[in-house]
Amino acid sequence: MNIRRVRFDHPDAVKLNDEVQAEYAERYGDEGDATVLHAMDFDPPRGVYLIAYDEFDRPVATGGWRSQDRNEEGNEDGDAELKRMFVVAEMRGRGLARRILGALEEDARAAGRVRMVLETGTKQPEAIALYASSGYEPCTPFGYYRHYPESRCFAKKL
Repeated sequence: MNIRRVRFDHPDAVKLNDEVQAEYAERYGDEGDATVLHAMDFDPPRGVYLIAYDEFDRPVATGGWRSQDRNEEGNEDGDAELKRMFVVAEMRGRGLARRILGALEEDARAAGRVRMVLETGTKQPEAIALYASSGYEPCTPFGYYRHYPESRCFAKKL
């Protein structure tokens, strides 16, 4: 597996983002994640976006983090917000999400961020299990979906 830094607007990132949005729509019955994201949100040193490629150079997993500081949506100073963690269906169960997550945590720590935060939902039990087994604990709701009953927010000190 080859993990590469790309921009959030890279064609492979756009392709995988479309796939994850379709999965969100299927699971939650809406249009996908409505959180506003911009390519520059993930530009170092304020963030990073990663794609894992298989041995045939196909994009198969993705994830990014972006800097957040204290704001009206419940973030705290020094937060690194995890976004768009996704593994294509045929590659699940091989530890790719855990590898992407570890690389993102390491990068955010090196950038001086002090806490990784994420928002997921009750209809993504495998995501909740990954984060819980990786040391994430429930935290005060934050972000676009902080008032939604299906939303679950987690944090981990870096």
